[in-house]
Amino acid sequence: MAIERTEQVWLDGKLIPFDQATVPILTHTLHYGLGVFEGIRAYECDDGRSAVFQLREHTERLYQSALIVDIEIPFPLDETERAILQTLRVNRLSEGYIRPLAFLGEGAMGLLPADNPVHLAIITWPWGAYLGEEGLEQGIRAKVSSYTRHHPNVSMTKSKTCGEYVNSILAKREVTRLGYDEAVMLDTQGFVAEGSGENIFIVRRGVLKTPPLSSVLAGITRASVIAIARDKGIEVVEQTFTRDEFYTADEAFMTGTAAELTPIRELDDRKIGDGTRGPVTKTLQTTFFDAVHGRERKYEGWLTYY
Repeated sequence: MAIERTEQVWLDGKLIPFDQATVPILTHTLHYGLGVFEGIRAYECDDGRSAVFQLREHTERLYQSALIVDIEIPFPLDETERAILQTLRVNRLSEGYIRPLAFLGEGAMGLLPADNPVHLAIITWPWGAYLGEEGLEQGIRAKVSSYTRHHPNVSMTKSKTCGEYVNSILAKREVTRLGYDEAVMLDTQGFVAEGSGENIFIVRRGVLKTPPLSSVLAGITRASVIAIARDKGIEVVEQTFTRDEFYTADEAFMTGTAAELTPIRELDDRKIGDGTRGPVTKTLQTTFFDAVHGRERKYEGWLTYY
């Protein structure tokens, strides 16, 4: 999905024109993938204002990711939050996607980066439904990938580390070449873990089930949907499940900043439930979009207006 360029990028403390936001060819992260990033969304609200969804939670996760992989971001968290809002305003984006990226610059090469400088960039752009507007209503077709979700003793699974997403890229390419919309990845024990960039939920007999945080990224949209479900009296169980339990679910959906809340109508050519967006999914999806667009006052604390 090609992005629409905006006018300015925030880089190392100042706004610069998009085309000037370049890096040297010996940038360490370009070669070895040691960098961390976040994906954040801003929404236009019904009252005409605009707001970033879960800004503090996303910014905190960026800094937690950096800590995990031993990168020290050279700006305090509060300044990064202000820079995110500033970049949205200067690009006149009423809604869109926000990509903070902390990366290692030019300096030592090889696997020990030594004293390479740490850079922080914030890029914003307009972005619609990641898996398509039709997918939000009708659901998507998914397939279990031959690529396995990272094991926590092999990589840092709680950090959004740039290089670790090669695994997700391979999984996404594999299934889309076969005509599917998204990959489902299993963990090293064979249990359902995640999509290529999303958390996964299934519904069985009115109970909402999702893999535990021991095996998946702590998704911020995931946590928000769990909170909405519990507020509505829906039982939520964080528990491992197999792909055949997935096949026999009444409903299924994915969550993520990019994917938002997207139903899964089919897995491995097997229809999930009625093969449409189910009632529990629709209820949660409706409330989620009410929350991010400022229509549901109960969740107004999730929004930072700018």
